[in-house]
Amino acid sequence: MTEQEYSSESIEDTQVPSCDDRLVHLDNVRQLQLEILSMAEAQRRAELFTVLADPNRLRLLSALANQELCVCDLAAGLKMGESAVSHQLRVLKSMRMVNYRKEGRNVYYSLADSQAIEIYRSIGSNFKFI
Repeated sequence: MTEQEYSSESIEDTQVPSCDDRLVHLDNVRQLQLEILSMAEAQRRAELFTVLADPNRLRLLSALANQELCVCDLAAGLKMGESAVSHQLRVLKSMRMVNYRKEGRNVYYSLADSQAIEIYRSIGSNFKFI
């Protein structure tokens, strides 16, 4: 299916197979209830996807994936204003994805930890949902 065909087909038009026999398997349901995310955890993870849905934030993460950079360098490299970069970095910092340190009048940012790096890399070119 091409991208054009995919985007023109609405979700409501998509046929999804379902059970013909409406028999609930209680063992499966009980096990599922033990393993399924709580609503609070699902909300927290959904917020992460919301943060990652912005292309400028992904570009910032890609810039910081291999090195620490100051806001000035990030703004120049991404061809964005410093205030726009700072705003996006604030959002990433609120999700604990980046850390910063001050050196004189400059502020340097880096990915917070190996988990932030892993999240960035996991949504890289091998992401096959689309």
